[in-house]
Amino acid sequence: MNKDLLRLLRPLLIIFILINAFAITGKSWLEKNSVDPSVLIAGNLLLFLVSLTAFLITYRSLRSSNPQAFVRAMYGSFMIKFFLIAIVAFIYIMIARKNVNKPGLIACGILYIVYTVLETGALMKLLKQRKNA
Repeated sequence: MNKDLLRLLRPLLIIFILINAFAITGKSWLEKNSVDPSVLIAGNLLLFLVSLTAFLITYRSLRSSNPQAFVRAMYGSFMIKFFLIAIVAFIYIMIARKNVNKPGLIACGILYIVYTVLETGALMKLLKQRKNA
């Protein structure tokens, strides 16, 4: 990976590391507030990987000479991210049944928004750097 790509991905990496560090070190505080740390860690890992994949798909589309490639990549990465997360949440809810950790799911929903904002911000910075964008 080149330096520019790593610089753009730095906020995603920092949030991922901070959330995992908080979930591990603040386990007692999270449990006191009814948040299952394992749900938070698993959700954070899934969101990071899906956001990273979506970013890389969109990043590769910027090299294309076809102007529609970027739009297709944006919509495609959103669809992949949204449906994959919805399917995983549905599977978790079906497996856990009455033991679903609602505060953990809400925290993961907030993390979804955070990762989406960071991914979009990184892509916007990349588009500003392009001469013909």
